[in-house]
Order: sequence, then structure tokens, then C-alpha cells
Amino acid sequence: MTHHAAQTHAALCTELQAIARDAGDAILAIYNTDFEVRRKDDSSPVTEADEAAEAVILRGLARIAPDIPVVAEESVAAGHVPDVSGGRFWLVDPLDGTKEFINRNGEFTVNIALIEDGHPVIGVVYAPAIGRMFCGWGDSATGDGAPIKAHPVPDKGLTVVASRSHRDYKTEEFLKDFDVKELKAAGSSLKLCLIAAGEADMYPRLGRTMEWDIAAGHAVLRAAGGTVTTVDGAAFLYGKPGFENPFFIAWGRR
Repeated sequence: MTHHAAQTHAALCTELQAIARDAGDAILAIYNTDFEVRRKDDSSPVTEADEAAEAVILRGLARIAPDIPVVAEESVAAGHVPDVSGGRFWLVDPLDGTKEFINRNGEFTVNIALIEDGHPVIGVVYAPAIGRMFCGWGDSATGDGAPIKAHPVPDKGLTVVASRSHRDYKTEEFLKDFDVKELKAAGSSLKLCLIAAGEADMYPRLGRTMEWDIAAGHAVLRAAGGTVTTVDGAAFLYGKPGFENPFFIAWGRR
């Protein structure tokens, strides 16, 4: 990355954090009310908070980068899929961890990522209920305003972070091949950020996810020196048909 691009990405990160905070405010305004939960066509839950946060983010992105197309979860669900063949586009999940939101455990996040040529080059993940903000660009990552780095992955005694809502038999089987010291549960894209911050070593996800679920967390982890690969170790890229992900493993430094 050129010096100019790095400066531009750092400035964008600052703007994106402000947009994410505004979206978080919109979410918290609804979080504290008796909100209604509806079901989408794929039977996943959605609330007015998802839609309010997405509207805030779309307005913000149109202001700072009107020429970059946006792939956003609720817009795609409504049939609005932009052309991303140019290779540069935003991926937005306005409220990742809707189940966490509905259960009011605080572990839901606002996610905004910039994709260039298949790779997540900037990402912001904000957890408004617990006040945690992560940002990554180039080889710079921050957590709550301080620089963060992923830890080298140890041969033994791994700290594994797994989904609070999606633990399953496949994951348990996969982990039998590793020396796991501790298993932490966390919701939404926070799992990727915990690895970026050196608070965990690995996150296996052997279940369905969409690109907007993990792109921002992947950008933070990548900037902190970690990786996300397919289960067989291949590069993990974005802009796939239908925006659906293969199973993946996120790691600290390897």
C-alpha cells in the first residue's frame, strides 16, 4: 500500500467510526424499548433496529464515498443488489448478532468494510451496548482507541472463541485435532476482533455465514496480523456469487 493510500484509509477509518457510532445510537434507542421481531424470507430474525442502523450507514457512506457501491444486508434482502464487478465496494451488516440483540446480552455489532479486489482493506466493528470499537486498515489495527496486534498462535494450549448462538457437533469434532486450553463464547463479529486483540487464537466457523457478517472483522484481524482462510487453507475472498461464505477458520499470527 502506498503512503497516500494508507493515509486515505486511515482518514476513512475515522469517518467510518463516526458513522458506526451514529448507527449504534440508532440501535440503542430501539434496544431500550419493547421492539418487535419479524422473520425474513430465510426465517432469520430482523428488527426495526437493523433497518434504522442500515439507513444511517447508507446515508453516511453516500456522503463520504458516493461513487462506491454498497452491499448491505437488509437492502440485499429487499432485492437491491448493486454491481460489484468493479472490484471496490462496501459490505455492511448494520446489526450482526440479531439473536444477541433480541436476547439483550449486548454482544451485537455494527459492521462496515471496504473490499478491494476481493480483500477487506478497511473494517470497523462497533459493539454499542458494551462500548467496544475496533478498526483496521493496512497493517494498523485499533481496539478501543489503542493499537492491537494478534498473538502468535501457540502449538499447544489454544484459546478458541466460538459462537454463542451456533455451537454444533461439526465444530466440536474439528476441535478434537487441537490442544485447546480454553473455549470462550462470544457473539457476532466480536470473535474476529478478540483474535485481533490477542485475546484468542482461533475461531472455527463450520456453518453458514454471509460476506457482510465477517468482512469488517476480517479487515480488523488482517490489519492486526491474523488470517482468515477456508477450512483447507485457501485464501478467503469477497464478491462471491450470492455473497455466501464457505466454512472458514480465523487465526492469530501464524
